[in-house]
Amino acid sequence: MASEERSYNTVLGNLRRAGTAVLVLTFVVFARPALVPLVVGCVLVGLGEAIRFWASGYLLKTKELVTAGPYRYTRNPLYLGRLLILSGLCIMTNLPAYGSWIALVVGWAFFFGYYLPRKERVEPARLAALHGEAFTSYFRAVPALFPALRPYPNPSPGSWSAARMRRNREYMMVVGLLLVAGYFLWRVLAG
Repeated sequence: MASEERSYNTVLGNLRRAGTAVLVLTFVVFARPALVPLVVGCVLVGLGEAIRFWASGYLLKTKELVTAGPYRYTRNPLYLGRLLILSGLCIMTNLPAYGSWIALVVGWAFFFGYYLPRKERVEPARLAALHGEAFTSYFRAVPALFPALRPYPNPSPGSWSAARMRRNREYMMVVGLLLVAGYFLWRVLAG
């Protein structure tokens, strides 16, 4: 069963990466960037990536229960960052015929209608099996996505680690987002 789940997750991961690549390529090809949407989009993308960068320096996937850093406020800071990045990219592209807003609504519908509910069905059960009562207490105290105002009172030991961030390859996301935003800025300035 565990092998089937891993295989299923690999297929889903590959589909997600391919879908993301197609979406970004579509944005790049059909974008009509303008200054105001570009600035608004860059703020959202920058905020989303800052959250992801912060979270990726704490995360050692599945091996330990991380309740420090951004995980003190939300169980899924990587997903929150992904949602902000998606929103920012949709806005900054300024696609014709309301395409950016359509992409944003479709993206949110997919995120909130399928992606997050599936993750919330699968991950908590797996983490509870691995970490027991420690995860159950954390799960009850910390919201799934939108951050709590008060941090989780029992953070895990350790601090942000560049080695963990590199292991999680978040620097690749930073480079990709900088290239896309730089290209859009060049298009606006060349205009």
